[in-house]
Amino acid sequence: MGMTMTQKILAAAAGLAEVKAGQLIEADLSLVLGNDITSPVAIHEMDKFNKQSVFDKEKIALVMDHFVPNKDIKSAEHCKCVRQFACQNGITNFFDVGEMGIEHALLPEKGLVVAGDVVIGADSHTCTYGALGAFSTGVGSTDMAAGMATGKAWFKVPSAIKFVLTGKPQPWISGKDVILHIIGMIGVDGALYKSMEFTGDGIANLSMDDRFTISNMAIEAGGKNGIFPVDETTIAYMKEHSTKEFKIYEADEDAEYEAVYTIDLSTLKSTVSFPHLPENTHTIDEVEEIAIDQVVIGSCTNGHIEDLRCAAAILEKFPVKKGLRCIIIPATQKIYLQAIEEGLVQTFIKAGAVVSTPTCGPCLGGYMGILAANERCVSTTNRNFVGRMGDVTSEIYLASPAVAAASAVTGKISGPAELGL
Repeated sequence: MGMTMTQKILAAAAGLAEVKAGQLIEADLSLVLGNDITSPVAIHEMDKFNKQSVFDKEKIALVMDHFVPNKDIKSAEHCKCVRQFACQNGITNFFDVGEMGIEHALLPEKGLVVAGDVVIGADSHTCTYGALGAFSTGVGSTDMAAGMATGKAWFKVPSAIKFVLTGKPQPWISGKDVILHIIGMIGVDGALYKSMEFTGDGIANLSMDDRFTISNMAIEAGGKNGIFPVDETTIAYMKEHSTKEFKIYEADEDAEYEAVYTIDLSTLKSTVSFPHLPENTHTIDEVEEIAIDQVVIGSCTNGHIEDLRCAAAILEKFPVKKGLRCIIIPATQKIYLQAIEEGLVQTFIKAGAVVSTPTCGPCLGGYMGILAANERCVSTTNRNFVGRMGDVTSEIYLASPAVAAASAVTGKISGPAELGL
């Protein structure tokens, strides 16, 4: 039996001719990632096993993004811990205030991940880099510590589910609608510890930003990773952003999949995930009038330049509804600057929105948009669990930038069609 794309990457990293689903392997790591919340725990774990140095200072990435700029004394102490560790170990890829960004947007932008890489990160949305044809997955801080010390990690080789994407999305339909549709279809545990492998001619109609969004939320279906084949779009992106060598792996024709789903992208509608699980999805035409208090457009899922352009295309025509808070967060400094140069930030401010420095902030209930009791938010983030963004009685509705921007205009959950767009 042949191997899937993920299995081929893992076999190569383990120095094996082949691997099978369920097999335990030790693989060499291309990159180990941590942020200002998870890295301090990993650093203290390294202290416990008396390991003071990292395996390769070029292959560690530490990104200060969750509570940065620091919101309180505790977050400042966490960052101080990581800063000292980065300095002591000469970590090349340490990103702090002024050059930081949301980690899963920043690393591809910096060219630190390419096709064929094996990446672990102490953050569950590390699966984002599958958009580039890499195997990437989230781990705990203890595994991050072991990875930083040894450059290796243990994996159980995942089985796989194939998603065949065909057709071309309609206007205003983006990668966020694709992945919310999939999660609604298979559930939050539908791909538990499985590789979600995307294929089909429809992929050519998805931009890199779309693919990053889809891979990012593979974990919301329980996936071990999400991965896309490497095509001309991927190669062009890597050549623009990276000088690293990449290696293309393709699934064998006789690779084994536990399930195969075919999705015609042309039939998809704007999709909204209701509280309190990402699988609780409804298409926009099924949504009855639901008033909201806040809109957040940003995060590692939807803080890309295409996301901001989409929101601006709506907010340049209509203002934010009076009394509603609209918070827009570019994912990286480069995206922020590009948004300024393209006039997007001016559009947002004139429409009545506020624009923040890059941060994970409100996504995890950290800061820059905490919800009070019984408030509702339409958000382009990736999770809508109870209390995720603030008070336990608040509600989060996950949606695309198009739906989020339209909702900011109407003050209720709406699609662009409701505005005549």
